[in-house]
Parts: sequence; C-alpha cells; structure tokens
Amino acid sequence: MAKHETTEAIELSFDDFDEMNNPPVAQTDFDVLAEKALSRRGFLGGSVALGAAAFVMGTTSLTPFAVHAADSRLGFEAVATNTLDTVTVPKGYSWHIVAKWGQPLWSDAPAFDHATRGTGASQERAFGDNNDGMALFNDAGRNILVVNNEYVNRKIIYGGADGTGKPRNADDVRKGKAGHGISVVEIKQAGGQQGGGQWAIVKDSPVNRRITADTPMEITGPARGHDLLKTAADPSGTKSLGTWNNCGNGRTPWGTYLTCEENFNGYFSSSDPDYTVSPELSRYGVGLKDWGYAWATADERFDISKHPNEPNRAGYIVEVDPFDPSSTPKKRTALGRFKHENAELVLAKDGRVVVYLGDDERGEFLYRYVSNGVFSEGGDNGDLLDNGTLSVAKFDDGGRGQWIALTPASTGMASQAEISIHTRQAASAVGATTMDRPEWVAANPNSVEAYCCLTNNKNRGLKPNKGGDATPVGGPNPRKANKYGQIVRWRPDGADHGSDSFAWDLFVVAGNPTVHDDDRKGSTNVTAANMFNSPDGLAFDRNGLMWIQTDGNYSNEKDFAGQGNNQMLVADPATGEIRRFLVGPKQCEVTGFAWSVDGRTLFVGIQHPGERGDSHYPDGGDTTPRSTVIGITRDDGGRIG
Repeated sequence: MAKHETTEAIELSFDDFDEMNNPPVAQTDFDVLAEKALSRRGFLGGSVALGAAAFVMGTTSLTPFAVHAADSRLGFEAVATNTLDTVTVPKGYSWHIVAKWGQPLWSDAPAFDHATRGTGASQERAFGDNNDGMALFNDAGRNILVVNNEYVNRKIIYGGADGTGKPRNADDVRKGKAGHGISVVEIKQAGGQQGGGQWAIVKDSPVNRRITADTPMEITGPARGHDLLKTAADPSGTKSLGTWNNCGNGRTPWGTYLTCEENFNGYFSSSDPDYTVSPELSRYGVGLKDWGYAWATADERFDISKHPNEPNRAGYIVEVDPFDPSSTPKKRTALGRFKHENAELVLAKDGRVVVYLGDDERGEFLYRYVSNGVFSEGGDNGDLLDNGTLSVAKFDDGGRGQWIALTPASTGMASQAEISIHTRQAASAVGATTMDRPEWVAANPNSVEAYCCLTNNKNRGLKPNKGGDATPVGGPNPRKANKYGQIVRWRPDGADHGSDSFAWDLFVVAGNPTVHDDDRKGSTNVTAANMFNSPDGLAFDRNGLMWIQTDGNYSNEKDFAGQGNNQMLVADPATGEIRRFLVGPKQCEVTGFAWSVDGRTLFVGIQHPGERGDSHYPDGGDTTPRSTVIGITRDDGGRIG
C-alpha cells in the first residue's frame, strides 16, 4: 500500500486521511495490555522463547540462527543506500524500462503528452498509472504481463492543467478512472529470449486489454445476490462496474490472475453533508469525503447518500483470465471484503486450494481461505474460490497460533453472505489478533512455511482499530508505535497449509541500528549495511530466496537517517541473511514482482516517483514523473531467480 496525497495535504497517507475524517471509536481501556511492551521482555536478549522476542529463527529448527556470510547464497554485491533519482542495481546487472504510465497499447492511441498528461479517451488505451502487483503468463511462447494500476497521483495527472491537482470536469474524472485498474499487455524481448535484449510492449497484440473502474464485473460466491449488494443499476446484486485501488496480486494454478482491491473507500463521498454514514461503512473508512478524485461528480454511483450499497460491491479479490480479453472479471466474495493487499495461493496436502490474505490497515487482520473442493490439473476449477472456509489468525505470545473459521455460529452473524461483506466485523467478533498492517504474504516453494510483511503501525499500543479492538503490544506485533515494521513467519502443523494450527516466529524486525540502541534498532540480522523500514512487497523465487520490497519513510533523516530511498532486498530464510539488491528513484515505492520463464529477467514495479514533486524519473529533464515496470538482467546472461 502506498502513502499518497489526499484532499487535505500531500503529506497525509490514505490511513491518516481516513482517521482524520472518520475517527475511530473512543480509546478502549488497554493500558494494562500495553504494559506487555518488549522492553520488559529483554527484546534483543540472547536467550528468548519462541514468540515476540524470538526474532531470527532457522528454517529447520525453532532455535536462533546466525548469519554466515561465507555460506551466502546471495550471489551479488550489495547496493548501498542512496537518494538518487534513478534505479540502482548491483554491479554486473542492468535495468531497462518495459512499460510506463501513459504508454499507448495500440497504434491508434496517441503518445503520452507531458503537457496535458492526456485525456480520458487516451488513458483508456494506454498503460495505467502507479503499477503495483503483477504476474507474467506464457501462452505458446507469447508473454502476457498483467499489472495492477493502483491509483493516480492527482497532483501529477491533473498538474498539466491548472496546477491544482483536482479534476476540473467529467473528462478529467474519466481520465482518473481509466488510470486505475489493470493493464494486460503482451511483451516481447528483442532478439528473442535467447538474444537477451530488452523487453517492450507489443502494440496491437490481441491480448492487450485495459480493465478500469468502468469495466463490467460479475459478483460470485456467498454474497452474490445479497440485499446489501443490490443497487438501482443492479437490482440483482450480481453485476458491478469496475475495479480500482488494485494493490498486490496472486495467481492460480489454473492460469488466472488475482487482483486485490485495497483502499476502495476513498472514492466515495456524499452530496448530502448531513447524511449519516452507517457503522458498517465507517468500519471500512467510507465517509462524507473522498480523497479528492471527485468521481461522484461525474458518476452518481459513488455518492453514498444516493447509493449506500455501492461501497459493499468493492473490496474483493477479482479473478481475471489474462488469455481472453473478452472475458468478464469475477469478484470472488468468498475470500472476504476488506482492504486486500495480495493473495498468496498454495495447495494443502489433500489438494485443496489455500489462499493467504492480508488486510492492510492499522490493527486489522490476517486471513486464510481453504476451498471445499480440490484442484484438478486440467480440470474444472471454476468454483474453487467460491466455496470454502474463510478463517482469521489468532496468535498467542508463546509462538503458537490458530485459524478461526468465520461462520454464522462463530461470529453470531446471520449468514455466510453477511460475513463475506462485513468480514472485518466477523473477525472482530471472534477475537482475532490485531496486526501491524498485514501486507504481502509469500509462501516458500521449498518449505511449508509462509511469511507476511507487517509494514508499520504508529497506533500500536496507543489506539484501537476502527472497530474498537485493542492493539496491545506483544506477539507478532512487538513494538509500541511501530515505525519500522517486521516480517512474521508461520509453519503449519503437519507441514500442511490446510492445518488449523501453526507455530510462528519473527523472521526479521526492521529498524535503524545507526540511530537507536534499543528495540528500534531491529533484530540481529539487521545491520548498518542492510537496514530498511516498512517491508511491503514479498515474493519467493524458485530457489527459495525471499525478495522484500519497501514502501516506507524516505526522508533519510532522524529515525530514518541513512536509509535513503525505498528499496528491494533479498533474504535467505535458512540463514537470515539479508542483502540490498536495488534502490529506487526519489519518492517512489518499489512494488510488484514477476520473472521471465527462463529466470533471466526480473520484472519490478516503480510506483509514484516524485509523489511530493521532486523527481523527473524516468525521462529526466523537466519531464513528468511516471511509474514504470522495469526489467532487470544479468550482464552475463545468467539467471536471477
């Protein structure tokens, strides 16, 4: 999740804006719980029990490990932090631009105009803005890159008009809506894959497609047809328009793409200033004001005083067929409704589909879905994401945890449909563990274990979440007012992702050892040479190395002195070693991963460069900053992952 501009000030994050305009319930009485702060536990001590204080744990045993550089599998020279307005990769590696915001996907679409930043019509036929999660699919040698376009920078997309950063008319709103969604593009490597040339978009490819905030969608799963999803435009509650604020992603073994709707709430507003927002919508951050996109001025469905059910139709996992541009994307309500970060799909021992899901907001929850049916290679898997059990994680302080099924019996809610729509309320009802913003989840392909980035949480131990749930210090959330974040790891019992219980530890706790000498310096595998803050993106390569991307504070001062721009690091889960691989340009987030079929190209996203006005990446000079997908290769032509 990126920290972006709002209607009030460019410095505010989405969460801050929501908190200011829709404050949480009064603080609950958890002063006693806050006393569980790790300062009392010997946070960085050497002899610690498995759990909150057990930072770095080995893959094959639950005992602390040491980092052995001599045995390193990280075969590259670490990149130093910097504040340059470009991408920095290790010696022996090169990068190039594969796609960038506003790049036309068809020959009849105009080139990007740096002065006007285009129109609604041109943006609908061009690569979307602020790319995030992505996946590469291959069909008989054709490489199809599917990329989320999370949002648009208002100060940039509208900056070429009058400098206000606000849409002036209906076409500006149309342009903004078209900048959101998904870009599906064929890409091709110059000289063929064996030639090792640069990758680029294939204009006019039959698979090229833009999916935007206006694309027809089908609603499936338990909530399909429920009264809370019915609107004047769709009295059946089975069809909706569009997907937006698409953050992380996932992919299925049957060859489809999963896109994740995150901060959907910030696009709704009310034309009636006296309208009373329901508690259910307030829990999701829907209020009287939007984030300045003004979609309701040109599209009435975003006016909650007129269409109060419309927000209930957003906040889902959407399944897309990348091979069929005429197919209708499906909103899979069985996977719950919240601010989805990504969707990590694995298989249980018996072949059932398991999906791990994070809700990226302060004090929200970590979820798991397990299908009723089993995956069949080459068979009909169309309903596996519609029929199953959605659970939420509960961690204890002793290094154990369980998945609590969200059912009418366990939650006291009327139906599974209601749970699918009001998932946060269901998780609160069963006493799930409030987390420090669960972002990407990644499963190790070579070991039955999963990891989740808990990026930060300034409210930890200070304020409840929006549902009034306490956010005590302890368990996988070990620091009060957490600025730096951590990565939690769990191993399902019986080496089976379908198991309802697990052991957990903290793989790394980020921090700044050059500034602090307490719990804020981080775990033992964080040093002055590899320090970072706010882990966000997470993925494994086929060799079992874990790639970490950051979306954090890039001020390079005070608590974050020496950490430079946002970055991408590589970690070895077996040893705990972490090494910096890439540094992004000014004011960007590094987000999204994909590998070429031969493993010789790593595709990475560079999102919102210059979000505060201080970048001209990637074109330099006085040009408009533009988000990009880049390709990284080794100069010797070897494999990266």
